[in-house]
Amino acid sequence: MLQRLGGFTVRHKLWVVAGTVVFIVVAGALGGGVLNKLSSGGFADPDAEATRAATIIQEQFHAGTPNLILLVTANEGTVDDPAAARAGLALTQELAAEPKVEQVYSYWSLGNAPPLRSQDGSQALVMARIPGSEEDVMHGAEELSEPYTRSDAAIDVVPTGQAEIYRQISTQVEQDLRKAELVTFPIVLLLLFLVFAGLVAAGLPLAVAVVAVLGTLMVLSGITELTEVSIFSLNLTTAMGIGLGIDYSLFIVSRFREELRGGLDTQDAVVRTVTTAGRTVLFSGLTVAISLAALLVFPMYFLRSFAYAGITVVVMAVLGAIVFLPALLAVLGPKVNSLSIRRKDAEDVPGFWHSLAMFVMRWPLPIATVVVIFLAVLGAPFFNVQFGLPDDRVLPADVSSRAAQDQIRQNFTSFEAGALSLVAPDASLGDSGDQALADYATRLSAISGVARVDAATGSYSDGTLVMPPSPESQRFVTDEATWLAVVPSGEPLSAEGERLVDDVRSLDSPFNVLVAGPSAELVDAKASIFARVPWAAALILTATFVVLFMMTGSLLVPVKAVVLNLLSLSATFGAMVWIFQEGHLSELLGFTPTGTLDTSTPILMFCVAFGLSMDYEVFVLSRIKEEYDRTGDNAASVAWGLEKTGKIVTAAAALLAAVFIAFATSGISILKLLGVGLALAVIMDASLVRATLVPAFMRLAGKANWWAPGPLRRFHERFGFSEAGGEMSAPASRPVPAAEGSPAAPGQPGAPAEPPKPAPGGLEASTTWSPFRR
Repeated sequence: MLQRLGGFTVRHKLWVVAGTVVFIVVAGALGGGVLNKLSSGGFADPDAEATRAATIIQEQFHAGTPNLILLVTANEGTVDDPAAARAGLALTQELAAEPKVEQVYSYWSLGNAPPLRSQDGSQALVMARIPGSEEDVMHGAEELSEPYTRSDAAIDVVPTGQAEIYRQISTQVEQDLRKAELVTFPIVLLLLFLVFAGLVAAGLPLAVAVVAVLGTLMVLSGITELTEVSIFSLNLTTAMGIGLGIDYSLFIVSRFREELRGGLDTQDAVVRTVTTAGRTVLFSGLTVAISLAALLVFPMYFLRSFAYAGITVVVMAVLGAIVFLPALLAVLGPKVNSLSIRRKDAEDVPGFWHSLAMFVMRWPLPIATVVVIFLAVLGAPFFNVQFGLPDDRVLPADVSSRAAQDQIRQNFTSFEAGALSLVAPDASLGDSGDQALADYATRLSAISGVARVDAATGSYSDGTLVMPPSPESQRFVTDEATWLAVVPSGEPLSAEGERLVDDVRSLDSPFNVLVAGPSAELVDAKASIFARVPWAAALILTATFVVLFMMTGSLLVPVKAVVLNLLSLSATFGAMVWIFQEGHLSELLGFTPTGTLDTSTPILMFCVAFGLSMDYEVFVLSRIKEEYDRTGDNAASVAWGLEKTGKIVTAAAALLAAVFIAFATSGISILKLLGVGLALAVIMDASLVRATLVPAFMRLAGKANWWAPGPLRRFHERFGFSEAGGEMSAPASRPVPAAEGSPAAPGQPGAPAEPPKPAPGGLEASTTWSPFRR
């Protein structure tokens, strides 16, 4: 199939190039406005108790947890001074008259309610709610933010709350994306020039990256018409579009140049490249797409959005690499080496990666032991991981909503915007019902960590009624249902907040009660994610094993690949706990540690990083298997496989790491975590794992690397795939390099007339290994 695709591309190269250019223009036009269609939430499970409770409260009471807060500061004196009080009450009334706002109350409208006043009396709060979907909330915050950011003779006003925080997150992400692109492209272009040593060849991967990014933006724009998509997925689209477009192009262009060097003309070199390297790119993309598809197991659209973006960008990068890029190569031919700073490509002679592999395979057990221990030590901090949900502290400290929230956190005794909302949808009130509700609210207020309980029967604190029912209390009741607000005294998104949810849910209730609110969302999100992690892991590991078996025909090699990738990722996660949870390097990276990691981000990192690690695994193993099929020599095939791919994999990893590390310049700590974590994972995998553990374990296993039971071996021979392909042979004049101490394949040029001598350094081609042999 790929041979026919390569032939078609060569015959219609100009049409393919022209069609791709048209596609780029159309995709840019249709996908250019996608940013305005994306949402900044998506961390809650839509089927969880907290979400269902919030929906009932919104539909039946037009109420819920306040998501818009105005922090009011008196310019002189306190908020109780006449001028400040008049201004504060007028502000409350003005906000209540806004058509997109409901449930407005303040320190002044509630008769100077103490919890809404700061401890020193200089500040007070106006609480409100923007109803509707996350898109409605975002648009409402955009309309209200500027007019309610004000200062006059009596008071200063600053908006904050979830609605304003998410609005400013979206703005920050857009700014960070532009900054990352400005930083990334010059670095990537320079690295490509150094890798290819020529301007023409260096520019080709960027062309594929443009196809991948713009094509994905167009598809995401269409998906937003069907479901909500997280704005954070845009960063992954850019990073993986550039990274995978370049990665796949590196292998295609390098293989094309190799085939030209071997004596093929342009047409045959393109077909051969698509048939061999194209096949590897195709199945490499399959492994990445499968890893990202596992995110669809989770119900949160934050995670699902990365699946939409990731799978699409992989498909676009693969199509660009095996269709558009070969057409460009067919047009350029040998001119792909134009504007080169070196006269010719290196010959097929042993180099650094061959020597490194041979060295590792002389000492496989000691080297593998040291590296495994090192990775295990790096991964140890992950045992202390604490999961949470993102709050205002993901923003830089100088952003207005974050600064206002910090003041609320420090100056007020309760967390009004972090209240739990308890709804009893079938509560029948009356004399007995009111008494039951009052008793329940009294017991709730006595729970440790509860500052106050507001209900239709009044407000309660420390097991005592502190404020009798008022006209404002009627918002808590209808003819058939009631709800209560439980205001915490501690940080809602914390272990203390989780304990409060457990205590509230375990308290005996006279009604059927559902619990909503930020702390409840955290508890439900963790339960939802952890319940689905085994399914996602099983999907990834099973699919990866199948793909690697179909490529290698081995049972052992896929198992080793999975184990090594998990070891590498555990070290990355340990580093993430040490840096982002415990706060080391926080000043250098510019973020505020909260003592937790966002629950969704490690899952996302695992799926992305595992897919990229298997991406490199496929590239390396495909060449090792090709060499093994040609020579039958395990040690030599490992050495030559690494020699053929080592430079390219390292360059691809460096380029991808440069793209990811640009996330560290973001003002959003989630993106910093994602960028630094993925960059570390890519670098660690391409260096320690590929350069040391792969050759060490391949050497230790010997010929067992390629063993499979008879039925499975015959299945692979019929349906499996390899980069060698077998669909088109290189010209007879092309020398096939043999590893040191390894014979060339029978019948090929360079086959020795006598048995091969041992390889330099004493490593024989034998598959028998002893820990006492150098």
